[in-house]
Amino acid sequence: MNVLLTGSAGFIGSHIAEALAAAGHRVRGLDLRPGAGGGPPGDVRDAAAVARRLDGVDAVCHQAAKVGLGVDVSDLPDYTSANVQGTAVLLAEMARAGVGVLVLASSMVVYGEGAYTCARHGGVRPGPRPEEALRAGRFEPACPGCGRPLDPAAVAEDAPPDPRNVYADTKLAQEHLAASWARATGGTVAALRYHNVYGPRMPRDTPYAGVAAIFRSRLEDGQAPLVFEDGGQRRDFVHVRDVARANVLALEHAAAAGPAPPGPGDTPRLGPGGLRAYNIASGEPRTVGEMAAALSDAFGGPAPRVTGGHRLGDVRHIVARPDRARRELGFSAAVAFADGMEEFARRRVTSS
Repeated sequence: MNVLLTGSAGFIGSHIAEALAAAGHRVRGLDLRPGAGGGPPGDVRDAAAVARRLDGVDAVCHQAAKVGLGVDVSDLPDYTSANVQGTAVLLAEMARAGVGVLVLASSMVVYGEGAYTCARHGGVRPGPRPEEALRAGRFEPACPGCGRPLDPAAVAEDAPPDPRNVYADTKLAQEHLAASWARATGGTVAALRYHNVYGPRMPRDTPYAGVAAIFRSRLEDGQAPLVFEDGGQRRDFVHVRDVARANVLALEHAAAAGPAPPGPGDTPRLGPGGLRAYNIASGEPRTVGEMAAALSDAFGGPAPRVTGGHRLGDVRHIVARPDRARRELGFSAAVAFADGMEEFARRRVTSS
């Protein structure tokens, strides 16, 4: 297929470009920087530039976005411009060009807090953690019904969204726009909800970088990684090469998809005129403290330091149930956590 890849010069996009080419697809890039796919730099918010890149294209893999949780409300215009307006322009031009297949880079942040169970009330979704609790070192969310401690569980794609920061708001908006486009045009969307992606080419020296890159940057500078809260936050760390492979599988699946009835208790499957979400994760959750320790060990120290600090908008636990991607796309993560951290410790991250 001829594939337009937005964000082709970025951390994840550059790996997707390599994976698509290895699978025999022809990649056309669109990025603010020169990168994979050739051609001059271009902005996904520029309708004319998008229209030129869409000529002769069979499908789009949309990775271009402003990432990270944001620093404060002054980030709102930049996030909405890049992520929401950019996606709206892309979808409008896809409709004009008659391109009907989209793989969308979404995120686990659309869920907010992950899944939890209460001994009395069963499955619950706690609200944002109060700042006074975080300041007092009470990091675990409590049952909203009885205040009892909760047991974290894995979140599935049919969990109701509950975004907690501007980045999450814009990623959910992207999904909503893509779903509207699919209904209006008969197009097909695979929304890949990435969990914590790490690996080679991860950017550094920016407040919007992922936690693995921030820890790696401190280690490069001879400083201990600083772990917020008590280090017990659970996440799913998935290697960027696995994410790239998931994009190839999703693209090929979406391009071949026809209408398919839902299974028992399932949401509609991927087909024309619809959006299907997939958790892209390893399925093996780790705590942030464990990740910091593994990275420090692989790098040769210094050991992480737990600070007890916190950031409003952070969630405590968010891990995925990746069964749908395995069942429908044939995707399972291949890079083991220890191997991925060892490789990441050996390779320098890049300046943003």
